[in-house]
Amino acid sequence: MSVGLLTAIGNPTREADLVAALGREAHGVHVVRRCVDVADLVATASAGVARAAVLSADLRRLDGDALTRLAVAGVAVVGLVAAADDPAEHRLRRLGVAHVLPLDAPADVIARQVVSAVTAGAVAPAHAMTAPGTGLPPAPRSAGDDLPDQPPDDPDGVVIAVWGPTGAPGRTSVAVGLAAELAALGAETLLVDADVYGGSVAQLLGLLDESPGLAGACRLANNGSLDLRSLAELALQVRPGLRVLTGISRAERWPELRPSALDAVVGLARSLAAVTVIDCGFCLERDEELSFDTAAPRRNGATLTALEAADTVLAVVTGDPVGLHRYIRALGELADVVPAVAPVAVVNRVRAAAVGGGDPRTEIRGALERFAGIRDAWFVPLDVPSYDAALASGRMLSEVAKHSPARQALQSLAASLVGAPAPKRRRRLGRRSVDA
Repeated sequence: MSVGLLTAIGNPTREADLVAALGREAHGVHVVRRCVDVADLVATASAGVARAAVLSADLRRLDGDALTRLAVAGVAVVGLVAAADDPAEHRLRRLGVAHVLPLDAPADVIARQVVSAVTAGAVAPAHAMTAPGTGLPPAPRSAGDDLPDQPPDDPDGVVIAVWGPTGAPGRTSVAVGLAAELAALGAETLLVDADVYGGSVAQLLGLLDESPGLAGACRLANNGSLDLRSLAELALQVRPGLRVLTGISRAERWPELRPSALDAVVGLARSLAAVTVIDCGFCLERDEELSFDTAAPRRNGATLTALEAADTVLAVVTGDPVGLHRYIRALGELADVVPAVAPVAVVNRVRAAAVGGGDPRTEIRGALERFAGIRDAWFVPLDVPSYDAALASGRMLSEVAKHSPARQALQSLAASLVGAPAPKRRRRLGRRSVDA
């Protein structure tokens, strides 16, 4: 059975020659339509009249979104690049095109590749390469000028997602504090603000909102032009060993953080930093369930992508009855999103008055074990004066209140995540519940 084929090649002469050659002999494919641009290609593919597309790397406005829509339509893609145009080939492969041939390849070779792509079912949504990793790189990475454009085949950086339910449990303060402590322990760290509802990492650190940050990285990833060097340039070096990809400055800009693009950024971040800490949004609702268009932008897609890509998920809960109630209910939703991951409970803003004046750790630990089956948790005490001082000066908690009990708790958590020795503390607050 002949495979229906769409063509979209920037060089009209080469396209005409290829279509004519495919039409003269039976190659197992037949050209359904010559598309004039990306919009025409996507629209025709969505009509379900073809199973494959041959396109050139120089096609205007070819990006990850277009390839994702082709994938949703069940259309396999074969890319063509000019001879010796390595950057164009790299761009197509970063966009997820697995089958790439020279622009002047014979028609029978292209036809065989098309049939092979369709047979293999090569219609996965376009995104850059990602690879899970464990452990820490042997040495921190330095300036962007020292980085190769392409990542290693087996990146070994780890990803930690910081999530928490609605109600502002302090996800960002935990993510920022944790990233600072990881960097202080010698682990090259990248802090990513992926909150599509209220990102505030830049404000906490006194950085300019105008920085392109994560939105800029996602734009490059969507165009297939993101590499280690450009990611390093977008990630601001705020402290020794600590880079930051700032978030979107306004909530309505959430479409800029496409899931496939963020997936590419996170995959590349594994090669840039030993540890990547992602500050996530709270909502886990799957947007596509509310829309008939499965390729439409998904506001919560960034959060879901970060959680699915993470090696460790920290689930932050406020240490009061309302926060615990929301947290216990939300754990079921989290389990649906990442069923294979056991989240690490981080109880934030712990104070005795919120639980009736008794030992807050004992009371909260009992509630978590009884209603959620959680026996192990980390406790971060409420320390309003220290956090206020850090916020007012745009600095880290470790810089303005070195001996803050909240800082000491985050320091212990960071050490446990990278297998470092637990730091000596002046007080017992903030100890892990199993050791208390």
